[in-house]
Amino acid sequence: MKALIQRVRHASVTVDDRETGAIDHGLLALVGVEKEDDEQQAERLLHKLLHYRVFSDAQGKMNLNLQQAEGGLLLVSQFTLAADTRKGLRPSFSSAAPPAEGERLFAYLVERASAAWPRVATGEFGADMQVALVNDGPVTFLLESR
Repeated sequence: MKALIQRVRHASVTVDDRETGAIDHGLLALVGVEKEDDEQQAERLLHKLLHYRVFSDAQGKMNLNLQQAEGGLLLVSQFTLAADTRKGLRPSFSSAAPPAEGERLFAYLVERASAAWPRVATGEFGADMQVALVNDGPVTFLLESR
């Protein structure tokens, strides 16, 4: 699994003019599921999401994780993160998990995240979503569970 994380001051997801999730300061995580992924990869990714130190401490250094910073976590499924862009001018999605498996593992990640941290919001799997954010920094990292 992959997650493109962005430290945000605010982020929200809207589907059909209906807000499905929003957070104030925290992490927006765009999550891609690949064919070989399973629950173990979801657990590894969740550990990184909750413990990756990208928030500033009193000295202005990135030493605090999401929980220490008391931030929100907005999880948004994005299968395009699994694209192979090495050749040509059109992405290949051959490494992306089939939709049903991607949805199952994304739901598992959301369930486990919600059990571990009270400030979790999400988009809607497979929907045409509009994501709004104010990137704080900007701070953006690509996390991988492998």
